[in-house]
Amino acid sequence: MKYRECVIVRGGGDIATGTIYRLHQAGFKVIILEIKNPTAIRRTVSFSQAIFDGEVDVEGVRSRLCATNEQIDQAHIDHVIPIVVDPEGDSIDVYKPLVVIDAILAKKNLETHKNLADIVIGLGPGFSAGRDVHAVIETNRGHNLGRVIYNGEAETNTGIPGNIDGYTWERVIYSPDNGPINVYRDIDSLVEVGDIMAEVNGKPVIAVISGLVRGMIQQGTTVFKGMKIADVDPRGTKIDTHIISDKARSIGGAVLEAILHLEMGIKDI
Repeated sequence: MKYRECVIVRGGGDIATGTIYRLHQAGFKVIILEIKNPTAIRRTVSFSQAIFDGEVDVEGVRSRLCATNEQIDQAHIDHVIPIVVDPEGDSIDVYKPLVVIDAILAKKNLETHKNLADIVIGLGPGFSAGRDVHAVIETNRGHNLGRVIYNGEAETNTGIPGNIDGYTWERVIYSPDNGPINVYRDIDSLVEVGDIMAEVNGKPVIAVISGLVRGMIQQGTTVFKGMKIADVDPRGTKIDTHIISDKARSIGGAVLEAILHLEMGIKDI
């Protein structure tokens, strides 16, 4: 397969992975930039897990941890997506990509601007299309999920998780204290209300609904009180934790649309 122009994606969590997967499948040469200790909780569908494991597979597409330019080039030859520890985005100046995508989902702009590449796209709130970036992708569940915005901003972060079988905030588990986490019930475990899923600084992390553990932060990660560390899906075994979510796939499709739209010059960038 002949790759298209280079795309750099900042962030390798589950939502970012939906975008990275789709771009890779469409023939783009992608490089992922991540922090040293990623905090994704849906690790089975996050390319960021390669930071810990060296290499991961998401739906048949592999990502590999790389430390040198030679390793990055070899990964592309092997049709594997390279991921590098580069929280400051220094690789952008080195590779001069056609596209830069901010998929950190920090709910704020972490110094992403239109001068980084010919096409710069931001996922979710915190960016203004036409000012900071060339396009913004709506990430909030609902009628506008996956909409490409060329002027203006995405919806403001509500802080309320999406509704699944009538549950919203109950699905998400937060750390009770500061310190390293000791995980007892990892992804794919079935839990009941009251089960102890993990422990932080001697304080138990307790399931408030029954279901399948869909997300759990990496064992041993140093967390802080109130940090999102896990989620439980009330649908139980009806869902597959190794398949990219509908939300991530929708956003990935929107990013691909935005790149092609801007690349063809339909919009004045």
